[in-house]
Amino acid sequence: MKEKPLLLAFVLVAALGCDSLPGRPDPADRYQRPSEVEDFALLYATHCSGCHGADGRNGPATNLGDPLYAALADPVEVRRVIAEGVAGTPMPVFAQTGGGTLTEKQLNILAEGLKAGLNGSESASRLRGAPPLTAKAGVRGQASTAQLARGEQAYATYCARCHGAEGTGGASGGSLLEPAFLGLVSDQALRTTVIVGREDLGMPGWQGAGERPMTAAEVSDVVAWLGSHRSSAGDAASGVSIK
Repeated sequence: MKEKPLLLAFVLVAALGCDSLPGRPDPADRYQRPSEVEDFALLYATHCSGCHGADGRNGPATNLGDPLYAALADPVEVRRVIAEGVAGTPMPVFAQTGGGTLTEKQLNILAEGLKAGLNGSESASRLRGAPPLTAKAGVRGQASTAQLARGEQAYATYCARCHGAEGTGGASGGSLLEPAFLGLVSDQALRTTVIVGREDLGMPGWQGAGERPMTAAEVSDVVAWLGSHRSSAGDAASGVSIK
């Protein structure tokens, strides 16, 4: 007869499950497989913050947390770059289909979260007349002599004050022609920085670099001029990149 109470207790525990026992772990503290993470903040912190900064700023790569970037960025292109990476730069492949670690759903979560912006919405004044953020993927060496001449002039007008007349560094800006730098950054990354700026580093974007805002043509020309200084040994991809 004593066995019945014990059996009843066992059945009761089994029905309630182990989670109801004293000392059960908080569900939030349980181990979660990397492929199961669906929280944007955690995905960003794990995979993006090392290069782009904890809040999308103050990292060595593009300010993804700048509202201007978030407003101008093409979400389809952002997702593609996260998935495929950028050859020749530190931007790795993240899609599992390409050997990375993120699922298709996680790629979508990151792309949508970045588009929403890490730091709120952008003011209309900074958006008005902004050059297109994404440039068409080009082929190295296509820039004409005329475009490079225009790019050099645009550099002198908008960039030399901080980065020096020769592009090798000035009083308030570092060298833009350092081979190690150019070898690790894509033309699209240069374009993004010229347009969005790096306010965390005191670098203005397309509207505040000179006495008047830069035109879309001037942005393209100065990027072509900077890219023309790459050595063939340290050549980075010229395709589109969010970095």
